[in-house]
Amino acid sequence: MVKDKAQRPQWGSEHVRALRHHLGLTQRELAERLGTRQQTISEWEKGMYQPRGASATLLSIVAERANFEYQAIPTRKTTKKPAKP
Repeated sequence: MVKDKAQRPQWGSEHVRALRHHLGLTQRELAERLGTRQQTISEWEKGMYQPRGASATLLSIVAERANFEYQAIPTRKTTKKPAKP
């Protein structure tokens, strides 16, 4: 697991759904394991919101322990555009 905050993976809707299916869980069962609401899992899977902070870290730990292989979406760094002369 990458420790540098700028390089931590982001969990997109496809990744959350794929992990849940890999674990063989319903949205409610995954929510219970993560200590969140079923509605939150649904919103993540629909792409309405994205797991972040402790939720994203917990998903990464669960994925690692379940040998779930996924392509992480790298965190985007905001860069300032150079000023025009």
